[in-house]
Amino acid sequence: MDHRQVARHWDANAEAWTHLARAGYDVCRDYVNTPAFFAMLPEVAGLRGLDIGCGEGHNTRLVARRGAEVTAVDVSPVFLGHAIGAEREQPLGIHYLVASAVELPMPDDAFDFATSFMCFMDVGETDRVLAEAYRVLRPGGFLQFSITHPCFETPYRRKLRDETGRPYAYAIGDYFRNLEGESLEWLFGATPPEVRAQWRPFSTPRFTRTLSQWLNLIAETGFVLEQTAEPCPDDEVLRQRPELDDMRVVAFFLILRCRKPG
Repeated sequence: MDHRQVARHWDANAEAWTHLARAGYDVCRDYVNTPAFFAMLPEVAGLRGLDIGCGEGHNTRLVARRGAEVTAVDVSPVFLGHAIGAEREQPLGIHYLVASAVELPMPDDAFDFATSFMCFMDVGETDRVLAEAYRVLRPGGFLQFSITHPCFETPYRRKLRDETGRPYAYAIGDYFRNLEGESLEWLFGATPPEVRAQWRPFSTPRFTRTLSQWLNLIAETGFVLEQTAEPCPDDEVLRQRPELDDMRVVAFFLILRCRKPG
C-alpha cells in the first residue's frame, strides 16, 4: 500500500477523528503524548517550522502559539478543511497545504525545524518520509517526531489483566514481521457507547518497523539523533484519567529528535 492509498483511508477517517478528538476523547494525546512532546521541544519562537501530517491542526496550533512561523501539510483535504476553519476562527498565521509526507512541495533548506505528531508510522515509504524531512531542513535544523513505540506496537499484542481487572503486562509477538498496510478498525477508547454508535470506526493502515530499522534509517538519512522520550502518565494524570494505567505497563509512544548537521 503506497501513500496515495493511505491518503484515502485517512480522508475517510477525518470527519469522525476531528469530531471525537475535539470532543476530548483522544486522551492519550491530550494527557500524555502531546505534553511530553512539547516538554522535549526546543525553543522555536521566531523560527520557520513545518508540521508534517498535521491532521485537523490541534498540535500545529500549539507549535504556532510558541511563536513559530508554521506551514503544515496533510494528505487529507477533509482534515485540512477543519484545520483551516480553526485558523479562520483564531488566526495564528499558519499556512496549510494538501501534500504527502513523501512528496513535500517545498524547496531544499526551507525550514529551521520540522515536527510530526503520530504520522510517520502510518506511511509505508518510511525512508522517503525521513529523506523529505531532511531535504527541506536547513543545515543545523532539527526534526522532532512521535510514533507508536516500535517495541510494543507489534503485529500481535494483547493486554493481560490480573484477577481485579488491573493490567499488569502485554503479550507481544511477531516483532520482526513488518506489516505493510494491514488495516485496523478502532475508535478512541474514551468514546462513550452512545457516541460510538454515531460514527464508523477509523480504518488505519499499519506499517510496523523494528526499533533498529527506525534508528538505522535516521542515521542513513544523515540525521544525528539528539534526544528521545517514552511518554508515561504521572500520578496526577492517573488521578484524572485512571483508565490510562496501562500506559505504565509498557511504553505506547516514542518521541525522537534528530538534527541535520550544520
